[in-house]
Parts: sequence; C-alpha cells; structure tokens
Amino acid sequence: MVNRMRHTRSHTKNRRSHHKITKPAITVDAKTGVAQLRHRASAVTGMYRGKQVVNVDAKLTKKLAKQKSKKAVSEDSTTEKTNK
Repeated sequence: MVNRMRHTRSHTKNRRSHHKITKPAITVDAKTGVAQLRHRASAVTGMYRGKQVVNVDAKLTKKLAKQKSKKAVSEDSTTEKTNK
C-alpha cells in the first residue's frame, strides 16, 4: 500500500487557480442590434458568418405545434378524469 502524500493549502490553491470563471464573449449584431455569444448562430435571425444556417420560422412553428398538441393531450386527460 502506498502512503499518500500530503498537499499544502498553497498547493491546493495553486491547482484551483486555473478554475477561474471567465466572462462570456458577447458581441452585438450589426444588422439587428441583438447581443449574442460569439461563434454561435443568432437565435433571432438564424445567421452565422453571413449565411442562413437555422430556419427560425420553421423551428418556431414546430415548437408552437408541439405545445398545442401537448396542451390538447393534457386537456383530454383532465376531462376523462372529471367524467369518471
């Protein structure tokens, strides 16, 4: 069995000094004026480096349809419980 080496407070703090949190790099879009994180597609326009990479309209309509169907299912289950 190996004896464990002790480590001092200074050694521990030295190691943890690399865990420092940095601020996120935020830029403002020149066309829309919306703040966004760097190296990511815009959530508003779906553009990245001048190209359309995400169809925001299709994504929004899909999300709304999913919410609507989820709401309809929950309403159906509540009406079944009240009818019993």
